Amino acid sequence: MTALLKTPSSWPRVLLPGTDAPDPTDLDAAVRGGAFEALKTALRAMTPGQVTGAVAGSGLRGRGGAGYPTGAKWRAAAGADGATRYVVANGYGADPAVQTDRTLLELAPYAVIEGIALAAYAIGSREGFIAVRAEASETIRRLEAAIAAAEEAGFIGPDVLESGWDLALELRPVQGAYMLGEETVLLKALEGKRGQPEQRPPYPAERGLFGRPTVVDNVQTLASVPWIVKHGAEAFAAIGSKSSPGTILVQLRAPSGGGIAEVPLGTPLRTVIGLVRGGRLAGKDQQPPIKAVLVGGPSGGFLPADLLDTAYDYDTLRAADAHVGSGSIVVADERACIVDLARLLTRFCADQACGKSIPCRIGTRRLSEIVDRIAIGTPLPTDVERAGDLAADVVGSGLCDHERLATLPMTSAMRYFRPELDDHLLRSTCPAGVCQPIALAVAGADRGAR
Repeated sequence: MTALLKTPSSWPRVLLPGTDAPDPTDLDAAVRGGAFEALKTALRAMTPGQVTGAVAGSGLRGRGGAGYPTGAKWRAAAGADGATRYVVANGYGADPAVQTDRTLLELAPYAVIEGIALAAYAIGSREGFIAVRAEASETIRRLEAAIAAAEEAGFIGPDVLESGWDLALELRPVQGAYMLGEETVLLKALEGKRGQPEQRPPYPAERGLFGRPTVVDNVQTLASVPWIVKHGAEAFAAIGSKSSPGTILVQLRAPSGGGIAEVPLGTPLRTVIGLVRGGRLAGKDQQPPIKAVLVGGPSGGFLPADLLDTAYDYDTLRAADAHVGSGSIVVADERACIVDLARLLTRFCADQACGKSIPCRIGTRRLSEIVDRIAIGTPLPTDVERAGDLAADVVGSGLCDHERLATLPMTSAMRYFRPELDDHLLRSTCPAGVCQPIALAVAGADRGAR
């Protein structure tokens, strides 16, 4: 499991309180720390509508990357036709290099279980699922132990806390690829079908798992709900930024180290990155200056060093051609080539595309080929314009967010790092000495031999 970074004592802890417990599956210790108090309050003193109202009033937005208002999703599911409804906790963690969701499930399993119970109570569901990676053996072990303990204590299962309401909770390990981060793809996998996105509307809240109304929430979203019910919507709304309240788990990677931290949304990127760089962002006598920050994972955007004061929240990052995504923040110094990184990420997104639609099957592949040509020094005269037009077409006609976001590594590089792109295009040089065969020229090789 990735190490947790030390954060300022003034930062609130919503998702990972009490993580010093030697055994996170110890239910007695969790209860002494406040676990399931919110569920007791909800079942004894709140109606389902009041629980949903508290979540809506808090401003909680989905932590899976899209940032959709959680309360609106719950209201849609509660108001949909049908007696059977489901709650699905997405703990799959589609980004292969990020372990934020896995860390939460391993360190605070009861927060997720309680959040699922509150969501199920709010929408009138009697059945929930936790989806995790099939290869995450330690996560599965801890969740199985936590679910069994919670059921034995009456926090889930038949007649929850003697309320007359039943909740069956099932852990579902799933196998798949990057696309399982998309909610309709995950639902197909849970049904045992081919993992491909569905046209929306209808949304899963209206017709989801097995054709029933379904709330699909990231595990971080659900783990925030007990805190909201316990402390109040206004207290949660006071954390973070006005448009993006609360905290979120981020995973930082930099040449100087890395780790996972719980960060209030709206915190400047400069401050977040300082957690792993010892508070120092640059200095010739300390660490290499930052060249770029990749925000959002494989389909994230590159931001230059002069945008480090950008707030880490949903709307601000979107406006800057990046996004919260998987919670990944990767710091690149002057030794990195942005064109090479854009090439790698664009190829990854093309390889992970499911191929259901033409923009997915063909558009992302053609975009990858264009970036390849630029990186190796064999571009066509119109490649930059062609890449921009193709990216706009993929975004405008894509079926799901994978296609709409797969273009970001290239388009953000074109927006903020055009001089480096021009070095490859016009001068056949790679300033960082990374790209091949261009790097041979940087090393002093005869360009005419290429």
